[in-house]
Amino acid sequence: MVVAQHRSHYLISTESFPSYPVFSPVSLDYSSEVRTIQPAASFDAMRDAEVLRKAMKGFGTDEQAIIDVVANRSNDQRQKIKAAFKTMYGKDLIKDLKSELSGNMEELILALFMPPTYYDAWSLRNAMKGAGTQERVLIEILCTRTNQEIQEIVRCYQSEFGRDLEKDIRSDTSGHFERLLVSMCQGSRDENQNVNHQLAQEDAQRLYQAGEGRLGTDESCFNMILATRSFPQLKATMEAYSRMANRDLLSSVGREFSGNVESGLKTICKILLCFALFGGPLCPVPALCLKRVSLAVQCALNRPAFFAERLYYSMKGAGTDDSTLVRIVVTRSEIDLVQIKQIFSQMYQKTLGMMIASDTSGDYRKLLLAIVGQ
Repeated sequence: MVVAQHRSHYLISTESFPSYPVFSPVSLDYSSEVRTIQPAASFDAMRDAEVLRKAMKGFGTDEQAIIDVVANRSNDQRQKIKAAFKTMYGKDLIKDLKSELSGNMEELILALFMPPTYYDAWSLRNAMKGAGTQERVLIEILCTRTNQEIQEIVRCYQSEFGRDLEKDIRSDTSGHFERLLVSMCQGSRDENQNVNHQLAQEDAQRLYQAGEGRLGTDESCFNMILATRSFPQLKATMEAYSRMANRDLLSSVGREFSGNVESGLKTICKILLCFALFGGPLCPVPALCLKRVSLAVQCALNRPAFFAERLYYSMKGAGTDDSTLVRIVVTRSEIDLVQIKQIFSQMYQKTLGMMIASDTSGDYRKLLLAIVGQ
């Protein structure tokens, strides 16, 4: 296997990550049953700091000792370990880890020690830094986070990097894709869980008239509806659209749009109805779609299926998109990685752990498997 090297790996700062846990998945009401990483019950930050210090002291590095600590502590607990390490030894834990580790193992360990909001902001910054833009990272983060998460990411991006996220998006993207991402980074989607069925019917009619029902496409109508309506409301709209057009909205997006804006709009649609395998830029094997439509429709929420698909294609074929693999495993480990694993197995007839084990190696593989709960 050829391991792909990614630009983002080389952009990890040697500075200590800020303590910026303004938004943390631990603070939300996620069931512990959907997380693969739980807070350690008998947690002692100073004891863990001592273990890490011994693992890095002297000749060689005890990677297994590091794995045993970081894979079994919540992000909030890792922040406390980082603070205890500096208090006890007058040294920066992140700098010490960087000096002892390298490659994908280093990227994974450092990602685990980043506060969640900072990691998202850091990922967005690196996606737009330097030559070229990693559009799929922008789509993955901005089209899947909640309003609260996005608002905290925007503030963190400004405070830590001294930059305005919206301005960076405008300078690095263009056209309808730019407008979609700017809409997403406002963090202002309606989050009312009640459904207005009359509005769903009206929106379905507007979308049809803006796309299938006219020559050309009124992209602004798609953007307005898909970027502002609540996910339950959009689900009702998509159902109304299917009845009206005899075609699901995801297929219509594929017919009316292309490129990154198509990917972004499809991501929103996939979050709604769990059509994770209907084709498009994030799923390049449309022949598989018809066989798995029934499975996709059975899923109540598509966020786990969307991430399952992203994980699958990060490892499928020659080479590995390690940055995507690391980012998703780390960011979802305290949110819904158990659900992602379950849907992954149903979609691809193999477990996430099996695919990680066959596509990675060494301590990097051990730590990934520990995080996913294998």
